[in-house]
Amino acid sequence: MSRTLFVTSALPYANGPIHLGHMVEHVQSDTWVRYQRMAGNRVIYCCADDAHGSGIMLKAEAEGVSPEQLIARFKNEHLRDFVDFGVAYDNYHSTHSDENRELSALIYTRLRDAGLIESRDVEQAYDAKRGMFLPDRFIKGSCPVCKTPGQYGDNCEACGATYRPTDLIDPVSVVSGEPPVQKSSEHFFFRLPAMESYLRDFLKSGVVQDSVAPKLAEWFKAGLKDWDISRDAPYFGFEIPDAPGKYFYVWVDAPVGYMASLKHLAARDADVDFDAIWSKDSDAEVYHFIGKDIIYFHALFWPAMLEASGFRSPTGVFAHGMITLNGEKMSKSRGTFITARTWLDHLPAEPLRYFYASRITGSIEDMDLGLQDFMQIVNADLVGKYVNIASRTANFITKRFDGELGSEVDQALLSQVAGAADEIASAFDARNFAKATRLTMAAADAVNAYIAEQQPWVIAKDAERGADLHRVCTTALTAFRDLTTYLKPVVPKMAADVEAFLNLAPLQWSDIGRPLAGQRINKFKPLMTRIEDKQVTAMQDAAKQMAEAAKAPAAPATKDDDVIAIDDFMKVDLRVARVAEAAPVDGADKLIQLTLDVGELGTRNVFAGIKSAYAPEDLVGKLVVLVANLAPRKMRFGVSEGMVIAAGDGQGIFVVSPDAGATPGSRVK
Repeated sequence: MSRTLFVTSALPYANGPIHLGHMVEHVQSDTWVRYQRMAGNRVIYCCADDAHGSGIMLKAEAEGVSPEQLIARFKNEHLRDFVDFGVAYDNYHSTHSDENRELSALIYTRLRDAGLIESRDVEQAYDAKRGMFLPDRFIKGSCPVCKTPGQYGDNCEACGATYRPTDLIDPVSVVSGEPPVQKSSEHFFFRLPAMESYLRDFLKSGVVQDSVAPKLAEWFKAGLKDWDISRDAPYFGFEIPDAPGKYFYVWVDAPVGYMASLKHLAARDADVDFDAIWSKDSDAEVYHFIGKDIIYFHALFWPAMLEASGFRSPTGVFAHGMITLNGEKMSKSRGTFITARTWLDHLPAEPLRYFYASRITGSIEDMDLGLQDFMQIVNADLVGKYVNIASRTANFITKRFDGELGSEVDQALLSQVAGAADEIASAFDARNFAKATRLTMAAADAVNAYIAEQQPWVIAKDAERGADLHRVCTTALTAFRDLTTYLKPVVPKMAADVEAFLNLAPLQWSDIGRPLAGQRINKFKPLMTRIEDKQVTAMQDAAKQMAEAAKAPAAPATKDDDVIAIDDFMKVDLRVARVAEAAPVDGADKLIQLTLDVGELGTRNVFAGIKSAYAPEDLVGKLVVLVANLAPRKMRFGVSEGMVIAAGDGQGIFVVSPDAGATPGSRVK
């Protein structure tokens, strides 16, 4: 019976690039989704960028851009990397969205109305030098549990413990470097202890791996505590309903992003029903793939929020371990931090997908990406065993039999290969991809042994043994089709190339064992080449160079790399424009919405980050300079159709204004 599954991966944080650690999880979830679809199940696969919190604010401030600009850039980069790694989400969204704002507010108000939210004054870290309360990630210190230094104020990346910023040892402000002082502030709390009975039953239902359960039991032994879900301004996120200046802590609206991404997809796809997935009486299954470092949030706070607000809880929360590189933790300072893009610049994606699959067992054990192991496994399995089957037999079919497979086969071998289907399927379903690939390669070994025994290259020399040659090569390529089906969830691009080579429709699990008699195939083209040492070395060198560049001081503006040619500058269309209307933007601290009269070009709607320097009414009638050929940019407030030129000196912002006699629409030269 077909199942309906909603599958997500943890949301990448929108202040840095995707790296190989991220890719373990996204490849894992993508592989599982592809298998489930091949098995005939309906799967909706969604993700999003985690786009809120103080980390976003810090990064945007350091780069001199707005948080909206920062998260838009990283979302594009993240999605590009996932696509190039073959990770095919049905929808990739952002937590900074209208859907997420509405759902977060809905969940919160339901919790509040149920008596599960209370407010009280708390002592909070305050940066007296900057005059601001410090959200968790504006504070660093040593973890109060494991004593690891350099940890943020909400949870420890070393041991996974969660705590209050005031619990840190020797804390300092990330903003000013000064030790914070304590100051009272009103905060909102979710009464988590009220959900203890539900959570105990929830965690006994098999929703998490058995190896995770003992760790979760420690929460109840220590006693559940109220969860602080608010943060003080300034904070990039959603304001709490009826609480001006108070914002949802990022871990409140981040998991809601799973729901918001689905809602965003449902708005454009009539076959997707949000309520059919998230209502309490839903027959669908919901699965989250996450790292073990965030199991607290996904198996404790998240299901409690869902249950108490009237939504269904996850069917499964699948945690995985962390990744090391050549036995060491990935480190930017040591040049062992490898981004997805650095990998793709030097090596193909699918060999890494296969290596990950060969190591993923469905447990929370850490994984090591040993680059020599990577080369050995990929070259031995994919090139030496799998691709080798087609490369040794396909040309005989095209040259001697006009590209047509025969009707005679050695059924014993094909039965052996197809006989592994159920066990491989069970391994995929259990997320034990290592077992699935191991069984597949054992079947490939049997096919290669058959080819070595039959020696089609010897048979081909005997003109009277054409039928034997046809039978052997047809048997091998039929088995190759089944092996491709087994590998398709792991290496989808290579499988698509095989489907084209064999002239087949997209392979499904039900195709395993089906005869290919009379099938006309195309000329075989190499599916993959061996990974060479020089490729891996070049990739490592590039990662080290990136690390060195990140540590180096910024180059002066007079460097040749910063100079553009006059032809580049002439592409920019600068026009005089008159501000016809100006209005503040609800929900935006820095933006003013401008309606610009650009003469013959008509009017343009532009959002400008100049609110700190200008009152909207003072801008009406003012002449400004507009970048008129800038691509429109969709913002949550509307579409900005250009950019107004302004200058800043660190003390203020000044709009560049032509002399009073300039005509709207005229070019600036």
